[in-house]
Amino acid sequence: MKQGQTAVAGAKIHHVRTAFLILSACAAYPVMAQDAVVQPKKPETVAAQKNDRVDGDTVLKPITVKSGGQDGATKGYQPVSTVTATRADTPLIDIPQAVNVVSQDVLKDQKAQSLDDALSNISGISQSNTLGGTQDSVIRRGFGDNRDGSILTNGLKTALPRSFNATTDRVEVLKGPSSMLYGILDPGGMINVITKKPQQTFSGEIYGTASSFGGGSTGLDFTGPIVGTDFAYRLIGEYKNVDYWRNFGKTKDWLISPSLSWYGEDTEVTVSYTHEDYSVPFDRGTIFDLNTGHAVNVDPKIRFDEPYNISKGSSDMATINVKHELNENWKLSLDYGYSYNEYSDNQARVMAYNAATGNVTRRADATQGSTIYNHAVRADLSGDVEIGGLRNELLFGTSYDYADTLRTDLIRCGQSVNFNIYNPVYGKMPACTTVSKADSDQTEQISTASAYIQDSLHLNDQWILVGGLRYQYYDLMAGKGRPFITNTDSHGGKWVPRGGIVYKLTPDVSLYANVAKTFRPQSSIASYYGNLPPEEGISYEIGSKFEIAEGLTANVALYTSDKKNVAYSEAIDGETYVKTAGLVRARGVEVDVAGEITDELSMIASYGFTDAKVLEDPTYAGKQLVNVPRHTGSLFFAYDFGEVGGSNTLKVGAGLRGAGKRAGMNTNAYFLPGYIVADAFAAYTFQMERPLTLQLNLKNIFNKTYYTSSIGTSNLGNQIGEPFSAVLSASVKF
Repeated sequence: MKQGQTAVAGAKIHHVRTAFLILSACAAYPVMAQDAVVQPKKPETVAAQKNDRVDGDTVLKPITVKSGGQDGATKGYQPVSTVTATRADTPLIDIPQAVNVVSQDVLKDQKAQSLDDALSNISGISQSNTLGGTQDSVIRRGFGDNRDGSILTNGLKTALPRSFNATTDRVEVLKGPSSMLYGILDPGGMINVITKKPQQTFSGEIYGTASSFGGGSTGLDFTGPIVGTDFAYRLIGEYKNVDYWRNFGKTKDWLISPSLSWYGEDTEVTVSYTHEDYSVPFDRGTIFDLNTGHAVNVDPKIRFDEPYNISKGSSDMATINVKHELNENWKLSLDYGYSYNEYSDNQARVMAYNAATGNVTRRADATQGSTIYNHAVRADLSGDVEIGGLRNELLFGTSYDYADTLRTDLIRCGQSVNFNIYNPVYGKMPACTTVSKADSDQTEQISTASAYIQDSLHLNDQWILVGGLRYQYYDLMAGKGRPFITNTDSHGGKWVPRGGIVYKLTPDVSLYANVAKTFRPQSSIASYYGNLPPEEGISYEIGSKFEIAEGLTANVALYTSDKKNVAYSEAIDGETYVKTAGLVRARGVEVDVAGEITDELSMIASYGFTDAKVLEDPTYAGKQLVNVPRHTGSLFFAYDFGEVGGSNTLKVGAGLRGAGKRAGMNTNAYFLPGYIVADAFAAYTFQMERPLTLQLNLKNIFNKTYYTSSIGTSNLGNQIGEPFSAVLSASVKF
């Protein structure tokens, strides 16, 4: 699609989504009103039989029944099955690959507000360059960046800058190469955010939060059947207005998400739509002094930019999912997703730092009128059949994705040295309005089409062989400027295989091994020398999955991953060129544990060791990969006291999360220090006609100053972790 067509399409889409939003809200109102009289469901804590005898009579002791996930994928903190790893609902123990799940119970107890919060529970995960905190950016097993397409929603790629919000039910992480099922990806794996679906049993919740930073949020989540029909609905809404923890800034966000499901005899159809408006601080953090290797000695709350450093925009996502049982052995699944994001931002960007004086050189930049949209289509035919006397779980699939990114006006002004980090005075650098023609109309368009097949062959009750093959075709164009200069124009195809084996020592203990390949075509809006071939990766993994005790699951994995044709930037005669050279490798060990130790005590814990470095490269050979800690770890416990003070209930929890030191630049000129922070929560539920829960979450209890990531190319942008905070929430369930 040409640029002019892109802009027109974006304008039309804006009007369509606005109309759809209004209609959705109007349609949902009578549904909610109709179901408002439905009797509230019973509290989650109920009486269950633990038989004690007193004078010959049986006394029933109350215990807590752990809530399950919306589709049985989790039970309390424990992951049970996943659709991410095989595209079918498969028990985790039967999958020859590490899969981690952060359940809804964990997200609620920890009051997770971002994907980073959720993923802090998973081994081998760290944060990459988040573009000033405006985008999700996750490193898995040493690989990942903010535009690698590794974060999916319900198995579909999207244009969303942040995938975690009030609609999130759980987060699944598929470790290692995932290209056979999901296409263009790095060898580190992918993240699948599973959203909440309409349920056939009525439930509702209205909640509000207050933050110690200032401000808070309010929201609702109602779901249930539409009486007298085969339909079920869900309506989620949230408004957030929270002060930023540094010396200026505010996060504003509102979201509405209606969804509707139809349940036929053999067919299920779900349609959903989510609209979100957002305004977030564009904050590149602090500076590290290359002379000392430490962050500059300035209060972490002091920003080095301007109050106009804001990224503001809106996003939309519409999906349809059709599931049809052809017969007792074969199922058909069709998915379509459309996502759209439009945004503009301003920033006073730090360009240089004088350690002797504390003066910084800044430049006023902006990106105005940016649009990103994505179409994703997938069709899967899955069967569970017997061939030659052996059970085969077969998958045949095809997919198509189209993504279009356009950054219309790139604003660039001259540099200025009028700011001192030790005596900051704001307002001396106004926002820029000068359009750089050479940098504007930055465009990337990529379309991919693929077909794949997979078989999980059960040789007997103990041995499972898994094999798959995908053919991936791509067509890629990228460039910039007025007049427009195309710097990347490539197309091609690649076969992507996957193989694995599972040996079940017992029904609750399995050993596994796998090997798989990945590839990712590369693009550059800058000029490049020679060919720009796709990055290619291969990974080997062995591991074990087992139940430590009933309800408590563990996964141990050892892996090695190589990636070649890695792109890097180089300045030649004042111009930036992109080249490919080099081989990088990541090796590691991971341990993840989650579930219930007893009926009252739950836990989720992780440890990851990652050795990620450059093996071959004319500039960076021997260097550690940026933002990849050798050690990551987390430990979180929750204890449910059950009834305390009559029929009211109490639940408390606490834990630690941390990471080792990480390289801040490709040259390894400095390292972000390691850290450990502590969190805790307490939730008290008043068992009334409408149960009321008050919950207090404390984050970074000891107010540790720590750094989550760097921009990677210089020492001038390093994200600072949030200081101590308290969040008080209240929710009423229906």
